[in-house]
Amino acid sequence: MSMYYESKRRSVVKTISWRFFATLDTTLIVFILTGELLLAVSVSGIEIVTKLMLYFFHERSWNKINFGRRTIQPFVLWFTGLSGAGKSTLAELATDYLKKKGLQVQQLDGDKIREIFPNTGFSRIERDRHVRRVGYLASMLEHNNVIVVAALISPYEETRQQVRELCRNFVEVYVDTPLEVCEDRDPKKLYQRARAGEIQHFTGIDDPYEPPPQPEVRVRTEGMSVDQSFEEIRRTIDKLLTV
Repeated sequence: MSMYYESKRRSVVKTISWRFFATLDTTLIVFILTGELLLAVSVSGIEIVTKLMLYFFHERSWNKINFGRRTIQPFVLWFTGLSGAGKSTLAELATDYLKKKGLQVQQLDGDKIREIFPNTGFSRIERDRHVRRVGYLASMLEHNNVIVVAALISPYEETRQQVRELCRNFVEVYVDTPLEVCEDRDPKKLYQRARAGEIQHFTGIDDPYEPPPQPEVRVRTEGMSVDQSFEEIRRTIDKLLTV
């Protein structure tokens, strides 16, 4: 959803548009009550001038009044966990939930961003560079009043802390799914290929995953439906939107 500013020109056009139909309504009502077309037109002519001015200043005045408005502080919802843990699925649910509330939100997916930077490797140095790159992008979006939902394995605690420091309101969501469950899901057979030695530096197999020691949200997906897993995230989002 794009941000916009209500210009004076727009207010003028809205005033004229609204007044045109309102005047027709007034003319019709007076004519029905009196049967006098000239009287109806005269009343409407007087009313149109006064109501145009009244509506315009009423409209502009309300643009300056904060009553009923609530400022939403943007945040970065950062999903971390093993490959196949369910990060992307939960991130998509969070994004849809926020969009339905009419909020500006941008989803960042680690795999999709790798497609833009195809030479990004999987060594620790390259992974850290990738996570910091996405973290910087997330922080820039947040600073421009966009809520960010990011889903990356981001396996190293030190790098996640660096991203936290970049952001003003960083919410870490640890999708805590056991390795054996992730391997059973494995639609792309990545774990199978990693165990066969076809993929090097695969998190959870020959590269470590460092679980967040104190995430804002921990989601245990084993034995839970997607909706059940999302429930704790939904409650966290609702709290963030009411702060």
